[in-house]
Amino acid sequence: MDTRAIGIFDSGIGGLTVLKELEECMPEENFIYLGDTLHFPYGDKTREEIIQFSRNNIEYLIRQNVKMIVIACGTATSQALTVMEELFDIPIIGIIEPTVNYVESLPLKKIGVIATTGTIKSGAWEKSLKQKIPDIKVVNKACPLLASIAEEGKAKSKESLDAIHQYMEIFKENKVNTLILGCTHYPIYDEIIQNEFSGRVTLINTGVAVAQKVKEYLQQKHIQNSEPKKQSKIVISKEEKDFDKKAKNILKCAKKLDITYFY
Repeated sequence: MDTRAIGIFDSGIGGLTVLKELEECMPEENFIYLGDTLHFPYGDKTREEIIQFSRNNIEYLIRQNVKMIVIACGTATSQALTVMEELFDIPIIGIIEPTVNYVESLPLKKIGVIATTGTIKSGAWEKSLKQKIPDIKVVNKACPLLASIAEEGKAKSKESLDAIHQYMEIFKENKVNTLILGCTHYPIYDEIIQNEFSGRVTLINTGVAVAQKVKEYLQQKHIQNSEPKKQSKIVISKEEKDFDKKAKNILKCAKKLDITYFY
């Protein structure tokens, strides 16, 4: 048994959608969430920058004595995970592999992926999917506006509705009815995307697959928490307006959150 927390990081609030799934899947575990708001968004940064940000984030979480790390960011997973695995001994899980393993269990011949520009350019989702399912057709679409709109707390604005309507056209044209939400900000738009397809679409939330993967890993290594759970700790690298309000909305939490600014 291991009472240490699980560390999680993202470029902003998006990874809180993963924290929410982790908390629901493993209510007994402790979590430390790091939102690197100082460097948001990651989607338009160079690979070298993302690697450096990821390294800084992991080093911070290791100093907090976490037992494993979840990269709750599609961009950082696609461009920095393999480097981080080489640099650090601590177990590190990204969002792509667990999700692809889940997709492999589905009877699909075609799937859509929406993610940041950097993630789509890396080709990480399509490469991973085709390694597991060689004959699957993957339709990719970069959605550069969505993370920033979500970060501003404007997910239900006309701007977001217009952007989603435009971004979803390629999937309608290709008759794609299953979409991977390849950026952890995107589950915030779940209802809006469903409405855009009149409910005739299956959305795959990476946080669900990641939470199951983490739970299985803890069980296999016998490092589950055995003491009373503490409140999840949230740290952001730059103060962001109404962060606590936006975080509560994502986490479906009414109580005061433990948020620390700067690190």
